[in-house]
Amino acid sequence: MSAYQSYTDNELTALLRQGDQMAYTELFERYKGILYSHAYHLLEDHDEAEDIIQDLFLTLWHKRFEIEINTSLSSYLYVTLRNRIFKRFARRKVAFRYAESLKTFMQEEHSYTDEKLLERELATIIEQEVNSLPEKMRNVFLLSREGTCSYKEIAKQLDISEKTVRNQVYNALQLLKMKVGSFLTLFLL
Repeated sequence: MSAYQSYTDNELTALLRQGDQMAYTELFERYKGILYSHAYHLLEDHDEAEDIIQDLFLTLWHKRFEIEINTSLSSYLYVTLRNRIFKRFARRKVAFRYAESLKTFMQEEHSYTDEKLLERELATIIEQEVNSLPEKMRNVFLLSREGTCSYKEIAKQLDISEKTVRNQVYNALQLLKMKVGSFLTLFLL
């Protein structure tokens, strides 16, 4: 039994402030078990509980010259431990929120990428299908889709009736709906 074991917490704290390493060791031995139990009860993780106790006592040693304890040493250690655990919980919560926001971002970005890919693929298919329309129907359809010509103007330009223009556009749309619609059905499944 060392002489330090018989010292009170106040005596050990006074020696600690003077840089006495044996006083520090005695305080560590005296409180590590009970503090570990308390930390483990809150954290439910052996390694985390050990880490937080080690960190608490390491900080106690590093700040030994400036430490001001206005209550009992045990109260000071418990409050310091509790605050460290709460900070750890807060960091976990922040890390969890960050991970969740990153996960959401990745899912949305993935979805955005999928939509852009679908858009490009659909545009390519529509272009191919428009190009596969019979020549007269394709010409009428393209003129109507550019939006600058009315059916009447298209009829005049191509020297056909307005009714023929309407029918050609209608038939082109029906063909495109059928071919592109089947693509969308397959893609969405």
